[in-house]
Order: sequence, then C-alpha cells, then structure tokens
Amino acid sequence: MKRVFSGVQPTGNLHIGNYLGALKQFVELQDESECIYCVVDMHSITVPQDPKELKKHTLDIAALYVAVGIDPKRSIIFAQSEVAGHAELNWVLTCSSYTGELSRMTQYKQKSRGEESAPAGLFMYPVLMAADILLYDTDIVPVGDDQKQHIELTRDLAIRVNNKYGETFVVPEGRFLKSGARIMSLDEPTAKMSKSAESEMSRISLLDEPSKIKKAIMRATTDSEGGVRFDVENKPGISNLLTIYSSFSGKDIAEIEKDYEGRGYGDFKKDLVTITVDALAPIKKRFEEVRNSPELVAILKDGAERANAIAVPVMERVKERFGLGI
Repeated sequence: MKRVFSGVQPTGNLHIGNYLGALKQFVELQDESECIYCVVDMHSITVPQDPKELKKHTLDIAALYVAVGIDPKRSIIFAQSEVAGHAELNWVLTCSSYTGELSRMTQYKQKSRGEESAPAGLFMYPVLMAADILLYDTDIVPVGDDQKQHIELTRDLAIRVNNKYGETFVVPEGRFLKSGARIMSLDEPTAKMSKSAESEMSRISLLDEPSKIKKAIMRATTDSEGGVRFDVENKPGISNLLTIYSSFSGKDIAEIEKDYEGRGYGDFKKDLVTITVDALAPIKKRFEEVRNSPELVAILKDGAERANAIAVPVMERVKERFGLGI
C-alpha cells in the first residue's frame, strides 16, 4: 500500500471548506493507503501563540480527525511535536536548502508583505513541511493547489539529497484535492472560505450550532438575477452554495438545478440549511464524545509511538548518509 501523509494546523475550529476540500478525502484514502495524519503544532508557532490555546486547539483538531471518520486503528493520528524526528530532519534539510528558493515561496511573500523583517520560522516553514513528509517515506501528499509550490520544494530537496548522498528519501507525489470541493466564502464568494476571515458569517465551522448555520446560509451572498444555476463567472455566490449542496447531498449539480427550476433562492437556501445541519450533526456528536475523553489521549499516545517507529529508522538512515553520529 502507498503511504499517505498530511497535516492540519491547530488554529481553531475547522470549517466546511476544510472538511469537503480535504478531511473528507483523508477518510476516503484510508481504504486504499496507509495513512498518517498529523496535527502540525510546530508549524503554528511560526507566529505568536497563546500556549494554553495552542494545546486546546491541538486536541480539538485531533478530536475532529476522529469525528469526521478517520479511524485511529487504520490510520496514525498524532501531534507533530511528539515525534522528535520532525525537528531533527528539519535542521538537516535546512542545511540542504538555499535562501533564494525559500524567498520565492508565494505564501512567505504573502504573509510577510509590507514587513521589513519577518519571523525566521515563517521563512523556514516550507523546510519543516518537507521534513514532515520525508520523515515517513511518504508516497502521496494530499494537498490543495495552494500547497503545490511546497510539494515541489519537498521533491527538489529529496532529489538533491539523493543525488549527493545516495538514495536517502522517497520522492513523494502531490495528490491535489478535487477541484469540485473548493468551497468559497459565503459573503465574498470570489475568495476561499477561511478560518481567519473577520466575519463569522463568511464560513460554517464543523461545530457550529444549527442556528448559526442557518443564519450564515440565509445571509449568504447570491445575486439579483434569480434562478438556481451553476455559473461561477456570473453567479459565484449561488454556484458556491450549489457546490456545498452537491457535496453534502451527493446529488449532481445538474440534478439540483432541475429540482429548483422555477423556484427562488429562499426555498433553495432553506433546504441547504437542513442538508448542512444534518450532515454536520454526527460529526459534532462524535467530537463531543471524544474531545475530553481518555480515548483521545490514548489515540494520540499510540499514534506518536507508531509514528516514531517509522521515523526513527528513517533518521538513522539520514544520519548515516550525512556522516552524523558515531
């Protein structure tokens, strides 16, 4: 079986864009691959964090992994900082990286824009991401298109080390997530749904109450034309809502368009509220069961042990290639 690795930052409650665009596919990958899913808490400290909040969010994301259907018996779920190999390999790869290639990273440019000086961790973030992936002899990395550049850097680093020191790393492939599941902001449908957007009405979080879900959907931006029709260019708002409806209901968009032919946005939105609330209810229920239970701690401890069992031999191989240790 191919080995899959992916990670999610513990930066607050995940939204339906995270779920439909990534986590739902993480669950599906369990049927065909050996999956390793990490809460990348070390990535979070590239910007200042409240320590108590960071620990809370780390447990929240781990619980959400379980709640959406990732099976801790079939997959490995753990916190990045619990496996020392991430930091160790990060340094080795840092010494094989160049400032020129890192300064060209689009996300670094965006996050440091307008700043005379930025945190060094933000600059080195892609190298730590490469270490996360290469530490597990990963074959496949499921990511969004916005991470394509980071996957290319990971591959470049793996090939560079292999060429210089002999076969050291598996060169991973990016599996870019299905474009159909790209969920946009509810109040600004030309921008991706984001956890960091100012308006609470711009997104639906996986743990939102039904009343909040209803308010966000009923207020969602549409257009004055009327007609439930998929047309991203001319009707981005309703097209986004159709994508959400299709993703949660399993119906083709063409079938949904036919169902609402001659009907207004009000009926469509009311039905979408019901579909969304019903789809998220079991996730919320399972999250509440596991979040403060001994089960979650046991899952993370077991996951860290299993992750270490893979990471340690890889680091031994890396050290031997680089001439480290005695």
